[in-house]
Amino acid sequence: MMTKSPPHLFTLVLMTAMSVLTMNMFLPALPSMRADFGVSEVVMGRAISLYMLAAAFLLLVLGALSDRIGRRPVVLGVLAFYVGASLVCLLAQNATLFLIGRTCQAVAVGGSILSSAIVRDLYERREAAAKLSFIASAMAVAPMLAPMIGGLLDSAFGWRSVFVTYSVLGAGLLLWCLRDVGETHATQPAQRLPIAGLLRARLFWAYVCIHAFGVGAFFVFLTGAPFVAADVFGLGPAQIGIALGSTTGGFVVGAGLSARLVRRVGAQMLIVVGRVLPMIGLGTALVYFLSGGGNVLPLFLGTVTVGIGNGLSTANASAGALSVRPDLAGSAAGINGAVALGLGAALSWAATAVLSTSTTPQALLLLMLVVSGVALLAALVARAWEHD
Repeated sequence: MMTKSPPHLFTLVLMTAMSVLTMNMFLPALPSMRADFGVSEVVMGRAISLYMLAAAFLLLVLGALSDRIGRRPVVLGVLAFYVGASLVCLLAQNATLFLIGRTCQAVAVGGSILSSAIVRDLYERREAAAKLSFIASAMAVAPMLAPMIGGLLDSAFGWRSVFVTYSVLGAGLLLWCLRDVGETHATQPAQRLPIAGLLRARLFWAYVCIHAFGVGAFFVFLTGAPFVAADVFGLGPAQIGIALGSTTGGFVVGAGLSARLVRRVGAQMLIVVGRVLPMIGLGTALVYFLSGGGNVLPLFLGTVTVGIGNGLSTANASAGALSVRPDLAGSAAGINGAVALGLGAALSWAATAVLSTSTTPQALLLLMLVVSGVALLAALVARAWEHD
């Protein structure tokens, strides 16, 4: 049996950061790439859609693979492959080759699911939830900072500098993980049970739904809020950016509270509170606008509760999903992430469809309220099944 050699928590934060930075740091450079390659916006847009499709697939594959052969070889393989993919993007002289490299960069999602699986390998459920909440709170600012960094790099050195940065960061993290990440999944292959046992576990799916629909409400917000803010309330880009950031700030607050409180009050309590809070906030804002209110502040005071609620609940729900079958924590993390990604994409499409016919705060809030209501129902079901 392999010896457990726990990596530093900072290493797991860096692994998670890699997936976040790879997702959106290059976005401000898309116009420069389009001009350089001489292609249309539609072609360059595939750098996003192909990445998302590959990421959903790899979430399932990499988690299951880490259950089969161990965390360490998958972590190192992911990073080595990532560096190679980043170099392909950097050196590409046409859009086709760039898109191939960019799609392969989706292997970066392994950083987030493998860090979650490693945490569950090392800690019991309540402590794992605390560690996952800490990682989430530490990383919540990355979605805001990454596009800013990418834009500065593109402006100063050109778009290829973004992929130089990806290559250097990936290589540096690979060298660090060679030293710091030992094997934490010590179960022998012969002892592992089939993944079908996980897929048949109703409690697992309850936790997956809590996480997916909680994150889904945030995807609805990100998709719809800019249109409502601009068309209904006349906010400018800078004001919209601040408003969108407020919900991410709420997530930081919620995740920080979760990390501090989970050992004392338990994960189940935080999950339920985290799902009730958005219902109250969104419901209050909806009543305000249905009664004729016209101030923008109640809209974002209502939606910020989604961020706080997700901060309180998502790490705890993820820890619950990974705890149903700890021997299959990698597979559980992959499925949990893939479902959230797929549902988020579907809900973003639904938000666009709904708001294209009714660009109002009422429509946005009602859609978010419905999605949050499903997450609350899943939380209550999981709580009941936990006590069966």
